Amino acid sequence: MTRRTVRLAHVLSSTALTAGTLLATAACAQEGGRDAGAPGVSASPAARQQTESPTGSPTGSPSGSPTGTLTESGAETALITAADIEDDWTQVKDTEAENWHDGLLIGKVDVSDFLSAKTDAADCQRLMDSLFDDDLLGKPSGANALRGFTEGDSRLLYQVAAYDRTDVQDSLNWMAKLPQECDRFTMTENGEERTVQVTESSLPSVGDAREGLRVTVRGPVDGTDATLTLDVAAVRVGDNAITVTAGGLDGDEDDSVRSAVQLGTQRLQDILAGRSPAASPSQFD
Repeated sequence: MTRRTVRLAHVLSSTALTAGTLLATAACAQEGGRDAGAPGVSASPAARQQTESPTGSPTGSPSGSPTGTLTESGAETALITAADIEDDWTQVKDTEAENWHDGLLIGKVDVSDFLSAKTDAADCQRLMDSLFDDDLLGKPSGANALRGFTEGDSRLLYQVAAYDRTDVQDSLNWMAKLPQECDRFTMTENGEERTVQVTESSLPSVGDAREGLRVTVRGPVDGTDATLTLDVAAVRVGDNAITVTAGGLDGDEDDSVRSAVQLGTQRLQDILAGRSPAASPSQFD
């Protein structure tokens, strides 16, 4: 794998441990779209009551997917706020969030770790590359927006985008295979070996299809062993999807990801149905 060019190192903590952990690349360009959405109608509180289920099921939401077209302004409005997620997160500038990239995710997957070497290793390489590039579901085909939050040494990136439905469902199906195909493997970067583990995580039963993963990467940073833990979730709503990636050297942001998924999916459904999203909840204040 060809190493990407990076311009600026971001520090996950004040110690030398993380000096090389977070790298930055150029910000992603956003595409335009037509305006849509009628203000003034709040989402029903009952619509937020969802039960939990294992990930991977392509079951639809109880009322079906809204059919509205996601616009740039709609995608921005569908983004969550700090009040929508557990714990004490602080929103950052969009330009800062666009440049978040974890250096521990860079590396060439060791093909010898796999029985079905070429196929499985390629899927695991795609996972690591897409986590670094923040394009887990591929390139959006329409409107897209993102927002970033920090809490201590952890970061949370939340994205809303329009995709081709076939493409985004194919990406979710691919994600569903990863806990088995990429259970444990190694990758190498500049002669340094990193160990990766991928496990399934459960998500609230929201949207039309959903997948959740936990990715743990262990390896040296500036000569000291470090562990990066990322909780990852993707939810499809019609031709659109939300993606959440949260974690850092502190690890375990599962609760915050679940909150983001639960409330973020409802916000997106409200926008697509022409409703104004309900005000952010106060239970996390």
